[in-house]
Amino acid sequence: MAAIPRLTSRLRIAVTAPATVWLRGAAQSHTWNRLSGGGDRPRHLDLATLARLRLIPLVGFVVAALAVPVTASATTIYAASSLSKVVPSIAPGNTYSFAGSDTLAFQIENGAPADVFLSAAPLYAERLHSKGLCSTPVVFALNTLTFVTPASNPAGITRVQQLDRPGGYRLAVGGKHVPLGIYTRTLLGKLGLGRALTKNTVSSYQKASDVTSVIALGSADAGVVYTTDWYANTTKLLAIPVPASAQPLIRYEACVVMRPGSDTTAANAVIARLSSLAGRQALFNAHFGLPPKT
Repeated sequence: MAAIPRLTSRLRIAVTAPATVWLRGAAQSHTWNRLSGGGDRPRHLDLATLARLRLIPLVGFVVAALAVPVTASATTIYAASSLSKVVPSIAPGNTYSFAGSDTLAFQIENGAPADVFLSAAPLYAERLHSKGLCSTPVVFALNTLTFVTPASNPAGITRVQQLDRPGGYRLAVGGKHVPLGIYTRTLLGKLGLGRALTKNTVSSYQKASDVTSVIALGSADAGVVYTTDWYANTTKLLAIPVPASAQPLIRYEACVVMRPGSDTTAANAVIARLSSLAGRQALFNAHFGLPPKT
């Protein structure tokens, strides 16, 4: 704590010293040349004179600069892109990096300065935990998948089973190694549509948000997105029913990244906010499912 007063003192010197020199020089020049007719006896500057010299804004700036508090660094949160619309509202004031969970896990394994990892699949958080790179993961949210087309549905798709038709559709899906891509392939397999990704023109993406955007823009005829992403884009996407029996189990897990210099206390506080009543309410409002309260 002693470092903060020293830093504040240095800030006061750094900010005020140049201003004081300039203020003194300007004041002396003005009083000697204007008020005393060029004599060598300086006189006091009143507020009116300061205003004419335009020094009051400078004084205000110095005071404002000294009033800025010294704060700690924000917690750095690496989170699945499907959480980008909700997590910042639960844990505001932090630094966020949103991407595919596999990409984020790889970056953490290679020393990225993350404090918290929020994964869209247990696989990646648990892999980090097995390597001693994060705390025991906890489930904080659930999700499902929705098969969608652009709102105008130019390809005229009415059933997901139409994907079994040879040739015709442009599909947008998650990449093989990202959670959305893994879940999508599980869904299609349960529907007996495992070959749909070879019968149609398929574009793969590393971020769930990119899949949603491509379909919403009409650059793909259809695709599979997280249900939460469909709810966030209902005016741009048309949902096609998918049997509940085909849904994979989608669990989001959170863990504290274990690295030298990390602020584990602040990181644990972020995870606590996700599991708090307010955090669960925000997730529910964004159409995420909620695990049982432990």
